[in-house]
Amino acid sequence: MVTERDALTRADLLRRGFALEYATLAWNVLGIVILAVAAISARSVALAGFGLDSLIEIGASTVVIWELSGTGETRQRLALRLIGAGFAALAVYLLTQSTVVLATAFHPAHSPLGIGWTAVTAAVMFALSVGKARTGAALDNPVLTTEGRVTLIDGLLAAAVLIGLLLNSLLGWWWADPVAGYVLVFYALREVKEIFSGDH
Repeated sequence: MVTERDALTRADLLRRGFALEYATLAWNVLGIVILAVAAISARSVALAGFGLDSLIEIGASTVVIWELSGTGETRQRLALRLIGAGFAALAVYLLTQSTVVLATAFHPAHSPLGIGWTAVTAAVMFALSVGKARTGAALDNPVLTTEGRVTLIDGLLAAAVLIGLLLNSLLGWWWADPVAGYVLVFYALREVKEIFSGDH
């Protein structure tokens, strides 16, 4: 039997889950604009890919907000598959783009804006992922918990892109940019596998 206290606690947790998702949504909407400017200026495949990852994160947050607004295992399964499909699309784009850049030996320009944004984004995403993991576990909600992992990956990807940008800027290692793109492919495919295999 659910007590009044349990109901209040669940309501508080749901409010926290919504707040975390809306914060992620707002950050990534801003990020798409900043990353588009930085990617075009530097002609960076890693920044373009990370911008697409922000778009995937927006989709994932929207799915979680939709799922938290309702109940049912069918809705949860559909929400998880939508998140997985987004990551699969990201992996295909990045694999193609990074391969083309390496094959043509295209040299991206330096990007102080990209460096600054990815550094701050990594810290913000790590903080948000911890909040989602705890809230999702407390609610026993696999969708919020999975999306917390998506946010953690977003932070890891920001760090990977940051390293690639720094290596290109400081040491002239132009190939570090598409290699960072391949790192994003690896993490995206791993998340797709986990989502569709049902290992949650």
